[in-house]
Amino acid sequence: MKFHKFQALGNDFLIMRESELRSLTDDFEAFSRRICDRHFGAGADGVELLLDRTGVDGADFEVRLFNSDGGETPISGNGTRCVAAYLYLVEGWDQPRVSIATGAGIKSLRPVERLQDGFLFETDMGVPKLKSAEIPVLLESPSDKVVRQKLVVDGRTFEFTSVSMGNPHCSIFVDDFDDIDWRELGAKIEMHQSFPDRTNVEFIRVVNRDRIEVRFWERGCGETLSSGTGSCAAAIASMLNGLIENMVTVVTVAGELHIQWLDNGKVLQTGEARAVFKGRWLSGE
Repeated sequence: MKFHKFQALGNDFLIMRESELRSLTDDFEAFSRRICDRHFGAGADGVELLLDRTGVDGADFEVRLFNSDGGETPISGNGTRCVAAYLYLVEGWDQPRVSIATGAGIKSLRPVERLQDGFLFETDMGVPKLKSAEIPVLLESPSDKVVRQKLVVDGRTFEFTSVSMGNPHCSIFVDDFDDIDWRELGAKIEMHQSFPDRTNVEFIRVVNRDRIEVRFWERGCGETLSSGTGSCAAAIASMLNGLIENMVTVVTVAGELHIQWLDNGKVLQTGEARAVFKGRWLSGE
């Protein structure tokens, strides 16, 4: 079975066609766990499965996303950019935009710069969900915005802001990433009872009003070098708390993303996606 590996700021994905995978197995979850394993597989944060035909009006293509733990999840912002780069580089898509249907709706991507091994894309990430019931997050009483709420973890109380970018996010502000064990805390918050669907977690250090630094704990993946939806969520959380302007550079361990929250409610994200390698999966299991 043929596949291609792409990465967006170190967040890496294996991209394959549905028909190719179905010729091998129908157990997509078990297959994703195996091929994403960094010791016994090809290694990745997730599998982007490109469907052979889309049933979604207005979409050029449709994908399903499986995390490295095998769980299916609605969307990855970085993963969607990787799929777009694959379509332009490998399958020869030549239109000025490409619309990709995800579990979180259709995302429209526009290549703004050709890179040596990929593209810089502007992505319309849609309108974030702010209501507690839509994220979802369980509060004492439902709220239209989840800002500066209290979360108790191992007897310690943290303030958090939560939004959904098609998947749930919990953002916590820190003065210094070395002040807390954010990986351990992220793992516990991911599974916290306040988040019935589990949650992604962002730890944010505000540098100034147009620049933030973020560390990511992704639902179903653990620590990742960057996150597309997580960067959007961190930016929105910072804006909701009045800490930054409506345009911000998000600095991740692996590079930068640029986020803008428009007056019409939509979020634009600009970032790169690059090819890594192509391969053939030889196992019949």
